[in-house]
Amino acid sequence: MVEDPRAFDPETYEDAQAFVMDYGRDLLALLDPQPGERILDLGCGTGHVTADIAEAVGTAGDVVGIDASPAMVERAREAHPDLEIRHADATDFAVEAPFDAVYSNAALHWIADQDAAIDGVADALHPGGRFVAEMGARGNIVEILDAVAAVADREGVAVSDPWHFPTLGAYASRLEDRGFEVRLARTFERPTELDGPDGLRDWFAQFGEELLAPFPERAGALAAVEDELRPDCYDPEAARWTVTYRRLQFRAIRPRGDG
Repeated sequence: MVEDPRAFDPETYEDAQAFVMDYGRDLLALLDPQPGERILDLGCGTGHVTADIAEAVGTAGDVVGIDASPAMVERAREAHPDLEIRHADATDFAVEAPFDAVYSNAALHWIADQDAAIDGVADALHPGGRFVAEMGARGNIVEILDAVAAVADREGVAVSDPWHFPTLGAYASRLEDRGFEVRLARTFERPTELDGPDGLRDWFAQFGEELLAPFPERAGALAAVEDELRPDCYDPEAARWTVTYRRLQFRAIRPRGDG
């Protein structure tokens, strides 16, 4: 199994980045879980939204969560011992029985091999099963990426980001190329608040370490990025950073005639 190299911190995730779970709960309306359904949560994190899905279907044993982060899996198992939480990579996982739906929030954009992930989801679904997900879209965290690029240019450092933020058209075509029927796809902007003077630093500590890795002195680079972003993204009276989250949501169906 491919190990996720990112050292996600469950405590920070549940505290400073709780908005990820809140947005995941918003996505449940699109999933529309029904009693008795068997559902896979791909990239389940600390398992709280997985537990919401289990409550909706009525049987915890019919819901499975997978995540590539050992720390996240451990926290999810501790918090929800009645759930089945597995340590598995989204591009290389096996299921014993097919699912009615696969749900994924804020996980797909971390995956390098998108085709392998989509194929894995298709293999995990019943014919007629649905794939419901939200991920970052083109333009996501644009201010952060531009600020890092500006600092890197001044310091003569080459940087690249670890994410896959596609356009709606490109990702819908990718899903269709892998055999899915896209029933709904939309992009939208969701300005996201990072509370406290250290909100941006907390964000980088959890999600942006790979962006800063090429800099020989990370603390100085992060301070320079903060200086770049402060005029437009920081409200000193509210002590709050706000960055642009641009999201892609979709609902796609594995055709009944497939296999």
